Amino acid sequence: MAQLDLRELNATEFPIPAEMQGNVAITSLSKVYNWSRRSSMWPMLFGLACCAIEMIATAAARYDLSRFGMEVMRASPRQSDLMIVSGTVTKKMVVPIVRLYNQMPEPKYVLAMGACASGGGPFKEGYNVVSGIDMFIPVDVYVPGCPPTPQALLYGLIALQKKIDGQSLANLDDVPWYGVGPSEPTPIPILGPDIIDPRQMDLIRRQAQLAAEGKPHTVREIPAPMKVAQVQQVPAKTQPAASAGDDPAKAERLAKREAALASKKEAEGGTAQAVAEAPAPAAAPDAQPKKKFDKQAMLDKIRERKGN
Repeated sequence: MAQLDLRELNATEFPIPAEMQGNVAITSLSKVYNWSRRSSMWPMLFGLACCAIEMIATAAARYDLSRFGMEVMRASPRQSDLMIVSGTVTKKMVVPIVRLYNQMPEPKYVLAMGACASGGGPFKEGYNVVSGIDMFIPVDVYVPGCPPTPQALLYGLIALQKKIDGQSLANLDDVPWYGVGPSEPTPIPILGPDIIDPRQMDLIRRQAQLAAEGKPHTVREIPAPMKVAQVQQVPAKTQPAASAGDDPAKAERLAKREAALASKKEAEGGTAQAVAEAPAPAAAPDAQPKKKFDKQAMLDKIRERKGN
């Protein structure tokens, strides 16, 4: 595991005697929490293509992932917190990848290794290749290359550690797994004639309706990005009042939690209202009734032509 420099922890507003600075350190809970996570990442053991060979070389003795506390590669997603997508992601393989991602416990991170996992690589827009794994699961770090060297993968792991160091337990955006309510699983793509993202079903239905009405429907539409519900400040009169003996930090945490709950209820109410007020699909124009086929009239016409 990475060594902890006590001199960095002594630079606080609380003075520490010089004779005790080598044995005592004052720090925050977020720093201890982040240091323990960044120094004990457990990657999930699987590979997809040629990038997996470089990942295997990184775990060998020459590069020694043990220096970062990442040498324990788990074959089970329920014991892993880092997914290294190493290689070309085909439309057939993206389904189990998303399923494995949903089985990983929080906190979890994703590292896209190589050009194929990051954006499709030389197979971009191919008939069987996904143009980037970030179209289906969130990616924290991208490692470019085709394939990237073990040194590049080590640099990506160090970048992930720096990202973890910057997280704070006081900010719910940094640690969403400690937010209000359970987290929603990522929708698993549907593999048919082509890969279908369940989050784009509304777009597919609209295009099918336009095709049925004879209107142009081949124009590509980019779905609007998912908007993160912003936490609104609760008015001062609704915030829990803290008495003189209460902890101010505890009162602040309670206020943030109440604000998050209010924002979540407001977002759910807005969604339900939008569904209820959604306009009904336009009725198709009245079509002309089809004429009934008259077999006897057709036979008479054929006889008349033969007689002429």
